[in-house]
Amino acid sequence: MANIFFPDQNLLFWRPHQPKLIRMFRSPFSFNGRIRRTEYGLSLVIYAVVAIILQLTAVSMMADAAGSPGIAILLLLVGWIPCIYFMLAQGAKRCHDLGRSGWFQMIPFYGLWMLFADSNHGMNEYGPNPKGIGNEPEFAFEDERQPHQY
Repeated sequence: MANIFFPDQNLLFWRPHQPKLIRMFRSPFSFNGRIRRTEYGLSLVIYAVVAIILQLTAVSMMADAAGSPGIAILLLLVGWIPCIYFMLAQGAKRCHDLGRSGWFQMIPFYGLWMLFADSNHGMNEYGPNPKGIGNEPEFAFEDERQPHQY
């Protein structure tokens, strides 16, 4: 049956028939939409692993270069700029899942709140709930909203 409120589900990037891993990291460099705690936590792990690899590579290049750290610094800049952009985008989407602006991630220690807080149920101004909880609109006719008076 067609959904009358969202006839084109492709616009919402919500496809409940796909496995969870396919739904995660659908657009990791986009600042639009919402992501779950799991995707945000995995993003932190990916960022940490890539940052450690970049640092170890730069340190080993500096040790071998014998006083010429220019290439190692360039490698760090080229590697860290996409990593920081990735984490800002993922953080903004996690803030959206909590019903907040993406700027809230700039608050010190707010990342811990994003990591452990549960998402808003249902739709919010940033899109549908990535868990699928509460996305369906509730219908009630006028006479069903109030108890019958006999």
